Amino acid sequence: MKIERTTLVVALFLMSLTTFGQDITGKWNGLLEEMGLRLSLNISKTDTGYSSTLDSPDQGAFGIPVTTTSFKDSLLKITVTNLGITYSGEFGDNVFKGTFTQGGFKIPLELSRENVEKVAANRPQEPKEPYPYRTEEVKFENVEANVTLAGTLTLPKNGESFPAVILISGSGPQNRDEELLGHKPFLVISDYLTRQGIAVLRFDDRGFGASTGDFEKATSEDFSTDVESALSFLKARKEINNAKIGLAGHSVGGIIAPMVASRSKDVDFIVLLAGTGIRGDQLLMLQGELIESAMGKSEEEIKKSSGIRKRELEIALNSEDPQTLKRDIKEYLNTAITDNGDSIVPEGMSVEQFIATQVNQISTPWMMYFIKYNPVSVLEKVSCPVLAVNGEKDLQVPPKENLTAIENALKKGGNTDVTVMEFPGLNHLFQECETGSPTEYGEIEQTFSPLALEAISDWILNQVK
Repeated sequence: MKIERTTLVVALFLMSLTTFGQDITGKWNGLLEEMGLRLSLNISKTDTGYSSTLDSPDQGAFGIPVTTTSFKDSLLKITVTNLGITYSGEFGDNVFKGTFTQGGFKIPLELSRENVEKVAANRPQEPKEPYPYRTEEVKFENVEANVTLAGTLTLPKNGESFPAVILISGSGPQNRDEELLGHKPFLVISDYLTRQGIAVLRFDDRGFGASTGDFEKATSEDFSTDVESALSFLKARKEINNAKIGLAGHSVGGIIAPMVASRSKDVDFIVLLAGTGIRGDQLLMLQGELIESAMGKSEEEIKKSSGIRKRELEIALNSEDPQTLKRDIKEYLNTAITDNGDSIVPEGMSVEQFIATQVNQISTPWMMYFIKYNPVSVLEKVSCPVLAVNGEKDLQVPPKENLTAIENALKKGGNTDVTVMEFPGLNHLFQECETGSPTEYGEIEQTFSPLALEAISDWILNQVK
């Protein structure tokens, strides 16, 4: 009897560790079904609580630092501030059930100990091997920054002395395909252009994929030196026509392309794919209002969040020191929440998480640079031919304000070879869409409008005749 009783006590003790203690350390796997992307969360115990890292194996990203990890009353909450990610999940039956949020996206996400098989989203434009052209995995150095960039060079199968295009990704860490929500726009673009006889170089952003370096400490100016290294790499390739190398930048990549072109005579032309033409803070104000309206928020809600966003950006514009900026933004948000209640805090986030996310996002080197950067002064110095294209329903880089600013700046600087196109019905990713809201991106099967692909290709071919 004594032995049996001891066994029972041990069993009850073990049960208390697993049920009431809720050991959540280790690896948790899930699938963002709308995006067709697997995620893994790796949780470790610390002296003060928990820490974790995030893996996105389908994007080749591992060990992404998670800014905050909390677990209380069976509720797990994480934030990855530089990527704008939050997750809130309820623990039960050894599974977390909750919501993954990034930007305007909210997606159900269940995390378990089980391995998750990749489920491919339907992307009919994504090219399949074997390709009718040559592909080569390449690496090149940004010597001054001590960064090695890894990418893919595609070359037409027949011929020599090919014209070439370097693709430049948008904001946030991106792989060489600019992979987003199951779409691979740069893979589709490079495939299309290479079939037309144009060599294409696309590469992983520094600190992401197979490229080295520290993404979080870099600004658009730093990324422009990576593009210059790509330019030098292509110039050294015997297959490439050195006089016919151009740049094509998407979104924030449309800021970087003019930077490089204004400094280098080796750039023969540039293509701005939803590139920006107005100062960063002004763009973020427009973007926020348009996206919130598309999401169905009321005029009162939009007015309230716009007022808060405007004040945050004003603080950032007048700040030079990241630590001072963090302090000032934190003080302001605490006051704003006191005045407005926690209605400004997104669902699934605590007040503390919301403030920490806002503070960390706005005080990164990249964001501080972007908010103050006005593309006009650089665009005025670009003398090579420029194609600026945008979608009519782009809510992230609104076409009316940005295409007009780009065209005016280029012509003011004396550039007489400027082509501007606005495509009806296309969004920021150049997909045919309904509203233009980012929440549609993953639901749309089309990756890049064939009409836009043809127009861009025709313009480039006309430049490199």
